Amino acid sequence: MPRDAVRQFDEWIRSAFKVHNTELENIYFAQDNPAVVEGVGDDIKARLRDQGLKLIADIVADNDWFGGEAEAYDLLGNVGFFLAALRRHELTNPDREQRSPFPEASALAQTLSTRLGVAPRFATAHVNLSNHADRGVHKSFTNLKDELTFIKYNCLSILGYIRAADVLRRIIPLGVTHPVAEDLFAAAKAALEDVCRSNAQLDEQLDVRRFFFNIRPYFKPYRVGRNEYRGANAGDFAAINEVDLMLGVCRVADPTYSALIIEKLPFVTLDDQRLLQSSARQRSLLDEFILLLDDGGRVPEPAVAPLRMFIETCEAHGETASQHHDRFVRRYIEEPAVNMAETHLKQITASGPPLSIVVGALNVLRDKRRSANRTDIDTRYADLQQLRRAAGLPPT
Repeated sequence: MPRDAVRQFDEWIRSAFKVHNTELENIYFAQDNPAVVEGVGDDIKARLRDQGLKLIADIVADNDWFGGEAEAYDLLGNVGFFLAALRRHELTNPDREQRSPFPEASALAQTLSTRLGVAPRFATAHVNLSNHADRGVHKSFTNLKDELTFIKYNCLSILGYIRAADVLRRIIPLGVTHPVAEDLFAAAKAALEDVCRSNAQLDEQLDVRRFFFNIRPYFKPYRVGRNEYRGANAGDFAAINEVDLMLGVCRVADPTYSALIIEKLPFVTLDDQRLLQSSARQRSLLDEFILLLDDGGRVPEPAVAPLRMFIETCEAHGETASQHHDRFVRRYIEEPAVNMAETHLKQITASGPPLSIVVGALNVLRDKRRSANRTDIDTRYADLQQLRRAAGLPPT
């Protein structure tokens, strides 16, 4: 890649880009209706657009701008940050366009996407685990305290899921009756409890209105070329689904859940894609315990202690799913949207569909993860009750 042009674009994303967005967000937030964006701060929007397009043109003008995979992914994130900001400030909107009005930015994103095998927009990884800090300054859309808090605690939660997934992955080749299985399940449970703690800390520090009006809008869908791509989703990383599948509370054989995995694949890194594919091929730990049951519904003695800790790990995963839904989906999206004007409700979610549809899908996913007693969707409630009896635990 032309190192100077790529470096200058990255420096701009870390500096003036954030300043422009912060100025605009403060103007929006000071209004009686912070949802009004069009016709507000147009001079700042023009500077944001023109500076970014000029920097991208400098990169595209050089035919020798291809770098390594990590460098290409980082650049894709920067282009994505820029296009997402243009979408947030209504300088582009897929509802009124057949194609993106920014062809050079689209071309650069599409070229990088083709080389990398991912969607041509910024993703969760760009905001969290692939967000390199330069002398303490990492990438963000704004300098707002609430956005920086959001990034920090989301990153901590993702790292907690990664630790849980890594530990559970170690159990599969050892077997659930191995002497260290109980300890490994305990470590996975502790990692999931860390996720709960991080989420609780985020909830304590994040301002609901700031999140709803000044952070969430950067995650809207936008067009790259002719195609519209959904917004980056906080769940776009492999570990949370690895935990689902390795524990066995969700199954690839469930069409609803497998559709979620397939839809997610382009929005995660190649490494995460491979992890998702690998976990989809494994027999779950829940099914491993089921196979140990004898005709009387008992498990061998060496399996009892690991089974009890496995059940506690499943409960911790379900608790985290419930916490996320009850504290964040409801409090930070559903409730603030109640009083929002109809003209601003469209595309309120990152995935594009109406809010009621998205919330309904999240309800189903939460109940799968907590193995709820529902007959209208696929959950592992009955299987877990059977295992609770085998472990000598009371039913739930």
